[in-house]
Amino acid sequence: MNFLAHLWLAGPDEGARLGAVAGDFVKGALPGALPPDIAAGVALHRAIDAFADTHPAFQASRARVGGAHRRFAGVMVDMFYDHFLAAQWGRWHPDEPLADFAARQYVLLATHRQRLPARALPVLARMAEHDWLTSYREVDTIVFALDRIAGRLTRPEAFLGCGEALRTDYAGFAEDAQRFLADARAFAAAFPKP
Repeated sequence: MNFLAHLWLAGPDEGARLGAVAGDFVKGALPGALPPDIAAGVALHRAIDAFADTHPAFQASRARVGGAHRRFAGVMVDMFYDHFLAAQWGRWHPDEPLADFAARQYVLLATHRQRLPARALPVLARMAEHDWLTSYREVDTIVFALDRIAGRLTRPEAFLGCGEALRTDYAGFAEDAQRFLADARAFAAAFPKP
């Protein structure tokens, strides 16, 4: 999952949400140098990623990615699922509009930036500045974001254009995402809390 899904699945606990985002920037054993509440959020982030890798719907989505892009299917599907979560936000989080949820996350991350890994700070600043969480509703944003990732690779040509797979099989990815998000929500809710 990408940032939006991890923040949503982390639930209301602030430490868990901080860890949901920090999870992409922390390697190694936990808790390491992390505060316990953030380490617990990173543990949930890692558990969700492992759950996704073995979930039949996530595997079905990965299988929809063909050709040269197949080796990037996991990253692509993470982004695609954030799109479907954002596009159908009212179904998954009916008590709060996506724009309000996103604004609260940006405030939380800015308020606690000193508790987050230094490597995360430039990314989180860009996330808030460009309102990534809300913008995931648009397919064009997902395509653009994936092409930006390609620009950071040593061989970007293999990754460029991979977002077009979302347009090509939109209905199939949407069906997979619905099945996965329901199960991921139940998995995260049942995950042991510290």
